[in-house]
Amino acid sequence: MRDNAKGGALTEVTFYILLALHTPRHGYGVMRFIEEKTVGRLSLGAGTLYGALNALLDKGWIEPWGEEGGRKREYTVTPLGREVAKRELDRLERLIEVAQDIIGGAG
Repeated sequence: MRDNAKGGALTEVTFYILLALHTPRHGYGVMRFIEEKTVGRLSLGAGTLYGALNALLDKGWIEPWGEEGGRKREYTVTPLGREVAKRELDRLERLIEVAQDIIGGAG
């Protein structure tokens, strides 16, 4: 993954996964959340999603949630993952402010 936790931009997919996991979900639930929120613009395959989930687990941004005995493993965002998502939101808000100052009134 190309995400940089030290102030760089997150990939759009990573940001959506972190947003999706503010409520515990299994992989299929994350895929549906992303597809719904992007109105079909982003549609993840299982391999892409589970590779991303494993990378986020390794970074400590998400963690397993609930009992492990079930067929579908659920995940939730960690406090560190919430902070990473918040920093990305702040970065995007600053980007929008700059863009609106430059081109916002050009219509």
